[in-house]
Amino acid sequence: MKKYIAVLLLSVAVISCKTKAVAVQNSTSPIVAPKEEKKVIEKHYDNKLDFSTLYIKASAKYVDEKQSQNVTAEIRIEKDKQILISVRFLGITMAKALITPDAVSYYEKINSTYYEGDFTSLSKWLGTDLDYSKVQNLLVGEAFDDLRKGKYTQTIVENLFRLDEEKDANLKKTFFLDGEKYLIQKEEISQPSENRTLQIAYSDSKTFDQGILPTSIEINAVQPKGKTSINLNYNNISFNEALSFPYSVPSGYKKMTIK
Repeated sequence: MKKYIAVLLLSVAVISCKTKAVAVQNSTSPIVAPKEEKKVIEKHYDNKLDFSTLYIKASAKYVDEKQSQNVTAEIRIEKDKQILISVRFLGITMAKALITPDAVSYYEKINSTYYEGDFTSLSKWLGTDLDYSKVQNLLVGEAFDDLRKGKYTQTIVENLFRLDEEKDANLKKTFFLDGEKYLIQKEEISQPSENRTLQIAYSDSKTFDQGILPTSIEINAVQPKGKTSINLNYNNISFNEALSFPYSVPSGYKKMTIK
């Protein structure tokens, strides 16, 4: 079912030492804008998480115009190499995905189907270019795109740095960063001519020895076929443990394509 695919690819805490909550999204102190947007971008990447593996247990709520469902997700990340996500309902694994830089594989139990391929079909379905780095960035709170490769107009809106990409009128990208830690608070990607919008918002974060990680993510997607929202809450997190990435499609499942 597509709802499980959405949770698998757009979802994602505390088994770690000395965590400390930080609130950056509602700062009341006026911010002073650097003269160049590059300085804001550089400061954003100063927050880059330093880890080799990351293990997350999360709760997720999926809502579209027809249904609503709560599930749990187990996420294993080997940085820049692979992501394994298991989605469970009442303790039963309903879907599983293995994501690498070159391929996406997943299966779902309701219809006994599976998918194997690259990011092309998924990008078309979600309405924006998708690749491994963007999925990983979303899960760890980095900007969806690599901001160092773009050109942006910088303004201040509601005490947040706002960066609007100066590239393509038919594909608009906007990123909002706080003025204290320069963390991503919200990002919006839209295709006005296609009536497609993807919004990602981060509310809570925690500080670990490895860096700052979001613990609450809200994803809203608008497409011609309707609206979808996913709310994620990270419940438990651990870094740099030896992780396995077991994945195999159960026998008898049928291969599917995304349209």
